[in-house]
Amino acid sequence: MHSMSLSLLYLFFAMVSIQSGASLAKQLFPVAGPAGTTGLRVGFAALVLLAIWRPWRVRFSKTQILDILFYGISLGLMNILFYLSLAKIPLGIAVGVEFTGPLVLALLSSKKWIDLVWAVIAGLGIYMILPHNQGSEALDLVGILLALGAGFFWALYIVFGQRASRGGHSSGHVTAVGMTIAALSVLPFAVILNGEALINVSLWPMGLLIGVLSSALPYSFEMMALKNIPTKTFGVLMSFEPAMAALAGFLFLHESLSLPQLFAIACIMVASAGATATARA
Repeated sequence: MHSMSLSLLYLFFAMVSIQSGASLAKQLFPVAGPAGTTGLRVGFAALVLLAIWRPWRVRFSKTQILDILFYGISLGLMNILFYLSLAKIPLGIAVGVEFTGPLVLALLSSKKWIDLVWAVIAGLGIYMILPHNQGSEALDLVGILLALGAGFFWALYIVFGQRASRGGHSSGHVTAVGMTIAALSVLPFAVILNGEALINVSLWPMGLLIGVLSSALPYSFEMMALKNIPTKTFGVLMSFEPAMAALAGFLFLHESLSLPQLFAIACIMVASAGATATARA
């Protein structure tokens, strides 16, 4: 019981760390831009993981190298699209919409009738988020589409991450190489859109902090949590991430959401938790 409680605490810290990092990142946008912030975050995260795991000491098969390549590219594109969406829509909405990626992946992996219910609930959530009027509460459609794109690459990240991890090497080695590839994949966008931010030394400490909060710390906490929490339970608990994001957006970014928007996020959370709970092992 003590181990389970500790694991739940690790998972809570992981979600707090991720959303705190996202909140800090959005505050850096006026200076570094979304693309520049992504470059700083992923770049410093890669350096930290390389220093910790030193993946050059292990040898990967040709098949695994290809999977890690696609894993890293998916990770990089997921991050930059998510940060680009954050520049246009609130944090809680962006995370909620992004969750549709792994949600659709979970639904496609099962053929149970109950999955139709989760799909309908998720669809209702997305419909509620879409801008239907020109009022002050209407969200930016481009921002929503960018978050959906981030969700698509999140699903690919899961698929290729699972494939890459089957080579028998530590997940840390795979993640370190994948994060390095992610940094290289976003570098052209960061240079073209916000190149001056990357060479601004005064921004490096904040970039390092964001990289640690958004990548190094939460990945470590999640790995420790998985030691005592079943994978399915872990997935259900992670479905609370959009709520944590909405809370972080409210506390740190002063982003308030309307009741329909909160209801939409709740729909996506319920669909994600339900799909995970009823999925095949």
